[in-house]
Amino acid sequence: MKTLVGDQVYLRALEPTDLDYIFEVENDELLWEVGNTLTPYSRYILELYISESHRDIYEVKQVRMVICDKDTEQAVGLIDLFDFDPKNKRVAVGIVIYPDEQKRKGYAYESLNLICKYAFSRLDVHQVYAGITEDNDASIALFEQAGFVRNGVKKSWSLSGGKFKDEYFYQRFKS
Repeated sequence: MKTLVGDQVYLRALEPTDLDYIFEVENDELLWEVGNTLTPYSRYILELYISESHRDIYEVKQVRMVICDKDTEQAVGLIDLFDFDPKNKRVAVGIVIYPDEQKRKGYAYESLNLICKYAFSRLDVHQVYAGITEDNDASIALFEQAGFVRNGVKKSWSLSGGKFKDEYFYQRFKS
């Protein structure tokens, strides 16, 4: 699918061989805040998740893809479309580049643009949106660079480390 291939990366479906990588990402406590996770995931649960990942986005309202470096074919991150609402033609997006050594190479920017292109052309959504906490400067910069506009603030939305944080609401519309 050409909409999922860029200059540096391509996005692909989950494979059973991704289990170790997903296990590592999902159980990195430093990422739990952005994923709204409170407990670790077992290998068994992740195996079930991967085995069900073939189900249609219209049925399960989400899809996760692996971000792969085109040259090495190694996984460098994950990108999710979730809360798919075909009636109102919108979908949320989340992205993680992992491990940290893979950040700042342009993978996230290109992946975000690829997934938006996919959402607009294949899913026919009107908008892709994201929630980003006020202190996540890297994500704010990424999403703004990728054409997302901050259109709202959810005050004291997320509790982290005993402190409430605002969450910014970002949208990118089909052009």
